[in-house]
Amino acid sequence: MKTPQSNTFKGGAALLLAVLLAACGGGGGSPGTVTGGGTGTGGTGGTTTPAASTVGLSFVNASGQASNSLTGAAPLTVRALVRNPAGQPLPNVLVSFATDPALAVFSPTAGTSLTDASGVASVTMRTASLAAGGAGKVTATAAVAGATITSEANYSVGATALTFSVLRLAPASIAAYGSTEISLDLLANGAPYTGQVSVKFSSACATAGKATLADTAATNNGTAKVVYRDQGCGNSDVITASADGVTTPASATLQIAAPAAASVQFVSALPNDKSIVIQGQGGINRTETATLRFRVFDIFDRPLVGQRVDFIVAPAGAVTLNKASDTTDQSGEVITTVNSLSFPTTFRVQATLPQTATATRPNISTTSDSIVVTTGLPVQRSVSLSVTTANIEGWAYDSGTTTPAASFNILLADGFGNPVADGTPVVFQTNMGAIGSSDRGGCNTLNGGCSVDFRTQNPRLPSPNTPATPCNTGPGSSPDATRRGVATICASTTDGAVTQFAKSAVFFSDGRVKHVFLNNAATALPENQTVAIGPVPADTPLVFTLQLNDLNFNPLPAGSTVAVTGIANGSVVGVVPAIVPNIFPHDANNDDPTGNTISGNQGSTHRFTITSVGEKPCTAGSVATFDVTVTSPKGSVTSIPFRVAFSCP
Repeated sequence: MKTPQSNTFKGGAALLLAVLLAACGGGGGSPGTVTGGGTGTGGTGGTTTPAASTVGLSFVNASGQASNSLTGAAPLTVRALVRNPAGQPLPNVLVSFATDPALAVFSPTAGTSLTDASGVASVTMRTASLAAGGAGKVTATAAVAGATITSEANYSVGATALTFSVLRLAPASIAAYGSTEISLDLLANGAPYTGQVSVKFSSACATAGKATLADTAATNNGTAKVVYRDQGCGNSDVITASADGVTTPASATLQIAAPAAASVQFVSALPNDKSIVIQGQGGINRTETATLRFRVFDIFDRPLVGQRVDFIVAPAGAVTLNKASDTTDQSGEVITTVNSLSFPTTFRVQATLPQTATATRPNISTTSDSIVVTTGLPVQRSVSLSVTTANIEGWAYDSGTTTPAASFNILLADGFGNPVADGTPVVFQTNMGAIGSSDRGGCNTLNGGCSVDFRTQNPRLPSPNTPATPCNTGPGSSPDATRRGVATICASTTDGAVTQFAKSAVFFSDGRVKHVFLNNAATALPENQTVAIGPVPADTPLVFTLQLNDLNFNPLPAGSTVAVTGIANGSVVGVVPAIVPNIFPHDANNDDPTGNTISGNQGSTHRFTITSVGEKPCTAGSVATFDVTVTSPKGSVTSIPFRVAFSCP
């Protein structure tokens, strides 16, 4: 039988042995904590819970003191201490930190760190925003020997009250186009706030493009700085700074000297052609008022705002000046207008900048371009009508609808010889053929002139003064020609009171030769007979002329060719001219494009030179034969046979 003392001793020895084994790692077991033991013979042995690694969290402020109070001005350092089961620090363990992102953020932003030799991993924690507030917790997580360990710690977040210091200007006043440095401090609870904050800067002149100023600047060690440069503000400018989290903006007034005027320039005049009409004359697209524009520039060649400009007219009294002074706008421009009086003239407007004179220079000024005051209306003496072809092949041919037989050009000018206003209408009429287009019987001027097409068609016989036109009725008119084959064209326009007009005439020429006059003879050569010439000396070239007329004693169509063909026993030296020229109606002495004084034969004259092909000097007479062949532009052919007798002396 065992005594109680021996049982007690045995139990104590067993417990001591277990502790020693655990401390030495022996026995094949794991270290742990005793949780129970036997109480007597036959009882079971005690059980243990294995010890685990641990991670502990703590917060310290910038001074290294323990604190869990986080503000925008006072970040915290979060520390995680990792130990093994024996309480020893573990290095190179990856620790992950997590918290509510609406309250705080970590640096590095990944929120991870490795423990150092002391087993400590740390990150910096700042408020998520200056307005963030409340309480939160940080969770640290690490993995050691395949096991995940965590720890949590709570902290509080206080909203950061930021304020600005006084806005500083260095210097506080600048010359035109000068610059100044603007700076201010960002304070948190009265102390410099070292966190980086974007400060916004603005001013009225910078917004208007009259100054350069950075929109934002980040604080550096609690101070934000920008440079302001004037670009022609010319006034005091209020500069304002603001930032998120700052309730009250900071502002200061910068005094900026106005830039000095350097020049005034003439910009433009309306109308663009710098021409207005006499008072009361009007006219299409014409005006009695001219608008003149000037621009003022400062010494940096930029438009100057708010500068007074005075105007005068030179010579005085030439026109009415409607505005004697003006003040430049945002583009540096001023405008004045003038109105014409009852007489034609030319004038200029002078623009002067008052109070800009110096001891060596008068007030700054300039003058406009010269502007003309004219009637602007066509006058009879300046109406000019012309035709491209005066003798057209139209007696037997219609020209058709696509290719005109000729074109008539009209030119108009006013009393000063200036082209009339664009859009002045001109009416055309004719007593033969047709003129104009299907939509109008005339044209509107451009730069003082215009043109219309003329075509040949019925009627081909004129009736006296039909149709009635300004050219054959009324003051200054004359009856139309009624010669066969001559068309009369009238072009007219009006200024509302007086009609101006011009007349022209064209031949409806036949393409066949009908009446031929040799060497200016009064009688035409017989038709369909060989023309005999000679005898003439064989040693001397034969020179003769032919006047070629159509059936109406009018010229052949312009462009008709005249040639010597089929010559035998002779040689052609030349035909001059070889082409029927452009021929206007005429009398015995002068051309008259109007057709009013047309008389006599109107045909073209051509000179022919023929020589004998016999020996020189001549030993025997000979006879040369040839044809004079005329071909019109439309292909009509007329041949006139000739026989020339060459004789020896």
